[in-house]
Amino acid sequence: MNINIDFEKGNGLVPVVVQDADTKEVLMQAYANKEAVELTLNEGYAYYYSRSRKSLWKKGETSGHLQKIVKVMVDCDEDCLLYIVHQIGAACHTGEKSCFFRELTK
Repeated sequence: MNINIDFEKGNGLVPVVVQDADTKEVLMQAYANKEAVELTLNEGYAYYYSRSRKSLWKKGETSGHLQKIVKVMVDCDEDCLLYIVHQIGAACHTGEKSCFFRELTK
């Protein structure tokens, strides 16, 4: 199967949803450019593109909270990725296991 990720639809970036391989919990959402995806596939650890810093970053590079890739899935439109990972430490920069720890209410 030949997969061509449509980076142009998102101005060079695709959203990446990250899920824990064991618990199936959604850990975070970030963005990746082509280089970040290639590094992720080649090195086996999650890489992203920081829109604020305008640079690549390896998840956990400074904190040690790495994301070991189990599988990378692409959606049907080839414009969004799902990283299934073994999370080492917290996924959220706040120290929470998941970035989704607050409920939005009226």
